Amino acid sequence: MEAFIYTLLRADDWRAAEAAGAYHGSADDRRDGFLHFSTAAQLRASAAKHRAGIADLLMLEVPSAALGESLKWEPASGGSRPGLFPHLYGALPLAAVRRVVSLPLGADGRHQFPPEIP
Repeated sequence: MEAFIYTLLRADDWRAAEAAGAYHGSADDRRDGFLHFSTAAQLRASAAKHRAGIADLLMLEVPSAALGESLKWEPASGGSRPGLFPHLYGALPLAAVRRVVSLPLGADGRHQFPPEIP
């Protein structure tokens, strides 16, 4: 079974990435020097902590194997969350993105994820 990782971004940022041919990250990504990704098990908590209330949020699904040696598994900054997180050191080529999913806000204000995301 192929392992997927996920990143969250605004629709405008995705449109800019499509025009550029690659996603170079959010302001936070550029500040930190890598693109922040999550596993499926980490994704809901990451969205709630870092993207709460964003109405135009998209989820990108990427096979981790497609990113090669630029992908590193590292602890969250400050060790605030357990486990290792996938960090991409470089731009995300659009050809590596398997799926783009809109994450609307539900009545409870939380993002609505596809059923396969735990």
